[in-house]
Amino acid sequence: MKRADQFRKTGRSGYRQLRWKLVLRLAGTAAAALALVILFYRLVWFGRGADVIVQLLQNIFYMTYDDAVRTYWLVFRNNAEIVWVAAASVIFLLLLRFLLRWFTHYFDQINQGINALLDEKAEIHLPAEMLETERKLVAVKQALRQRIMEAELAEQRKNDLVMYLAHDIRTPLTSVIGYLSLLDEAVDMPPGQRIKYIHITLDKAHRLEKLVNEFFEITRYNLQQIDLKREKIDLYYMLVQMIDEFYPILSARGNTAVLRASEDLTVTGDPAKLARVLNNVLKNAAAYSAMDTEITVSASEQEDRVTIEIANLGPDIPESQLNAIFDKFYRLDDARTSSTGGAGLGLAIAKEIVTLHGGTISARSAGGVTAFTITLLKDPFENSKFPLANS
Repeated sequence: MKRADQFRKTGRSGYRQLRWKLVLRLAGTAAAALALVILFYRLVWFGRGADVIVQLLQNIFYMTYDDAVRTYWLVFRNNAEIVWVAAASVIFLLLLRFLLRWFTHYFDQINQGINALLDEKAEIHLPAEMLETERKLVAVKQALRQRIMEAELAEQRKNDLVMYLAHDIRTPLTSVIGYLSLLDEAVDMPPGQRIKYIHITLDKAHRLEKLVNEFFEITRYNLQQIDLKREKIDLYYMLVQMIDEFYPILSARGNTAVLRASEDLTVTGDPAKLARVLNNVLKNAAAYSAMDTEITVSASEQEDRVTIEIANLGPDIPESQLNAIFDKFYRLDDARTSSTGGAGLGLAIAKEIVTLHGGTISARSAGGVTAFTITLLKDPFENSKFPLANS
């Protein structure tokens, strides 16, 4: 944070600092090369350097003094331009090597930062000039950590769900086998008792079928890509139809549903998918409504949007769980052992479909009232190239 504040005060980004530092280093290298060439020129060309070269030629190649002087003039003096260009190039390249060694140090630091992305305990620290890169790497690491946590949480929820469903399947299956065994063994069982056992067996079989379907629902949710069709929908009629379909479930517990919406309310979207959204939300409301209470379904239009609210009376959902209920495989604790407990996919799938329609879904729960609010664009395909489907 101190380094970040420092850069904010100076008004310079880390990359700008690095560019200026590189320019200064390059200028310093050029100046050092020039200084060394001038020094070489004064000490070697006009100083005692000529005597040293002549002496080396005598010692190495066993030349006489006159031959060594003549060679010095032929090789060095007569090719002065070449000698000076070669000397300047060698000196500059040597200094440039040290400059590049300093510069590649930053790449080493970046590589260490990248390696730290994969190490949970390692922290990312880069030189002050690369503060922007450090911030980005830290952000990437935080995003990766968040995704890993979400994936682990989803996997844990899925594993827990499979365990719960496996346990729940065993119970009705044991009952079905037990009652069928009694019916098979007791040939002379009284008709009334036989009918009672048949009804119990049928109820357990229906429960077993529901649980098996939930296993298939998990697989479909993971593998299926949701494609939407575009069609104009009579939303009022759809809501009436959904409420009618839930009448047997609601009446069994003394519940009722009332619709408050305009009869000319319409929306454009995929009718099958939106029906699934309403079914999943209504199913949730029916499952957690208090007995002998009313479920209110309201729908209204505001400019280019339609809002649907489904509210029921019953136990409040804790604030910490309101957002989590839209996650995959999430179920309230008391739901997993009840006959109404599902796979925890209904609201997650509803959110996915609503989002694809350009809408939102949210929940609130307080004072014994739980309400789900669905907001849809009247025509999410307005700028789409897909034509309306035939009704």
